[in-house]
Amino acid sequence: MKQNQFSIRVPASTANLGPGFDSIGMALNRYLTLHVQSSNEWIFVVTSDNLNGIPTGKDNLIYQIAAWIATEYNRELPDTRVEMESDIPLARGFGSSATAIVAGIELANQLLELDLSSDEKARWASIYEGHPDNVAPSIYGGLIIGSHREDETNIVHAGIPDIDLVAVIPEYELSTKESRSALPEAFTHKEAVEASSISNVLVAAILQNDWALAGRMMNKDLFHCPYRMPNIPEWQKAVKLAEELPVYGATLSGAGPIILFFVPKGSGKEVKLQLRGHFNEHRVEMLEVDREGVTVSETITSSNQLKSSSSSSEMR
Repeated sequence: MKQNQFSIRVPASTANLGPGFDSIGMALNRYLTLHVQSSNEWIFVVTSDNLNGIPTGKDNLIYQIAAWIATEYNRELPDTRVEMESDIPLARGFGSSATAIVAGIELANQLLELDLSSDEKARWASIYEGHPDNVAPSIYGGLIIGSHREDETNIVHAGIPDIDLVAVIPEYELSTKESRSALPEAFTHKEAVEASSISNVLVAAILQNDWALAGRMMNKDLFHCPYRMPNIPEWQKAVKLAEELPVYGATLSGAGPIILFFVPKGSGKEVKLQLRGHFNEHRVEMLEVDREGVTVSETITSSNQLKSSSSSSEMR
């Protein structure tokens, strides 16, 4: 009797990159991994401290997403055991909930053999999340620029930025809901035009690999910087340091409180050491841009056969 077992790996992501609010995101080399096998009941087994307190039954977000996708395709999920491990800090701005959403979609995709394309996964994920900035990078890898509306979701893959990244990771958590509560309900037309022009220049600078200009636009963001920064002292300090250190710029990662420094290629280690001296009460880590997005590796076992293969999420 053969038993299909497989693993799903979903990269973390950083969203906004300053003024690219709810529309720009980038995949990072921190991962949520699911080890999946058939079972006689649905159960989630946590193997990482980062996941302590995560529900272990059908109230787990990953199951809820997978069950939602199954319902949309008029299918029923088989009972499954899922071991979860993660090196993504929760509620800090690295898209931990977005990785769960993408993992749930991919789990349903594999269990039900739906053969979903990346675009279809991004559409479903954006419908649930409400915007594509965190979920789409975790699907495609690299940097994405996206727009989600009721009628469609549009994603532009903007490649793999040739930069170093250094993150300052505070020990406290900050929920997206709490962080968004600081934002204004509306902008005047004049304010919206000015804020959008800064965002447009950010996108153009990124596409031209002009990260010095992109860094300046991060600092001029009007969508959320003026409202969120007063509550995050690490961000205030980072903006001042960005003027002194050999970096392109620094901004809040997603809803925070993680601060991400964008650094010329090859200078990351030096900047990391300098930042440790300024943020000795927090973790300071170098990161890389994830290139692959969600991936699946499969192991098929029997009494006399062990076969392993790895591929992208398009593998069936």
